[in-house]
Amino acid sequence: MADHFQLADAAAQFILTRTPLRPKIGLVLGSGLGAFADSLTAAIRVPYADIPTFPRSTAIGHAGQMVLGNAGSVPVAAMQGRAHLYEGYSAQQVTFPIRVFGRMGIRAVILTNAAGGINLSYSQGALVLIRDHINLQGTNPLVGPNDDRFGVRFPDMTHAYSRDYRQIAREEAAKLGIPLHEGVYAGLLGPSYETPAEIEYLRRIGADLVGMSTVAEVIAARHMEIKVLTISCVTNMAAGILDQPLSHAEVMETGERVKTTFESLLRAVLPRIATQIA
Repeated sequence: MADHFQLADAAAQFILTRTPLRPKIGLVLGSGLGAFADSLTAAIRVPYADIPTFPRSTAIGHAGQMVLGNAGSVPVAAMQGRAHLYEGYSAQQVTFPIRVFGRMGIRAVILTNAAGGINLSYSQGALVLIRDHINLQGTNPLVGPNDDRFGVRFPDMTHAYSRDYRQIAREEAAKLGIPLHEGVYAGLLGPSYETPAEIEYLRRIGADLVGMSTVAEVIAARHMEIKVLTISCVTNMAAGILDQPLSHAEVMETGERVKTTFESLLRAVLPRIATQIA
């Protein structure tokens, strides 16, 4: 039986045989935010179903393919959709694509997600830079024997979200006139939305927004010393803040509404991150 490292390596080689591009930046595009990958030039699309061992995305708004192409002059590998713990995947399966990114030679990832707003200064459609997270998913992708080929047994998470990349994002957002908040993301298991009491608890422990993804991916990326930038789109205010039921349709609609703003920010940030890696 091949181990996790060998499986990630095999999947990476499979993807790299499809294109001459050798991206150093990986993107994970969350609910309703996958359209950015459609704008890449010289692009090839690889369905997750074709990639050995790759988890398939079943959530609505997740296309389930990797797109390798150029954003301007920057080659990127963009995942249209991700796997979630609530789909029944393990933390190791959810982070397998990040492992594959690492074996493809990617040194930076930009993660995006749809999140519920807890901080009352956020409005629906707000873009928020994640500066830190609280892992309440009840699991961690590094549980089990450590593979030193990926990283150390006890990775430091003090600067899980790159300060340099956040500074770049703030500067580019300011130039574009895009309001950009910054906050702490609480990762929960899902798939049910949180109760008003849970949201009150999250506020008290310092969370500004809440979602069902991202945390495990960040841990796996940092384990491999891949630098991370995460941008959340506040697609709805969390339970108990507005007196209305929560729906995934609302998440998709908001993602659609902000996608132009979101894409322009990504386009501005990518060349600067690429320069840092080079």
